[in-house]
Amino acid sequence: MGVLGAISALFPDKIVEIFEKLAIANPSEGTVRGWVRPAIRSEGVLIAAISLRNGRAYAWLMNLTGAFGTIVLLFPDLYQRFATAFLYERPESIEWNERFNSAVRAIGALYVFLAAKTYSERHNET
Repeated sequence: MGVLGAISALFPDKIVEIFEKLAIANPSEGTVRGWVRPAIRSEGVLIAAISLRNGRAYAWLMNLTGAFGTIVLLFPDLYQRFATAFLYERPESIEWNERFNSAVRAIGALYVFLAAKTYSERHNET
């Protein structure tokens, strides 16, 4: 998670560009809200810092990651509706790529896996 945080902190514009290329059928139709890129950078810094420290904060981060992953895995349409309204200035103009639904589920499954792995490692330490 720390590496993903560092990448997000260093390259928020690239993160948005890749997301739109993969997820949005008509990226030129929407405008990402002005606060999104700084928020991606801040979130990345926070995740990287928490990952370096490990401990209780990292456990909470991974629990949150698992909860988010579960929602995304089980309800990808809900995620898409929320993300569209949250991230874009004119959400009604955004069309999602149909194939991205499978990718959203895969990302959710990966988050759940990473959270479960971290939980297991944390509770199996002797």
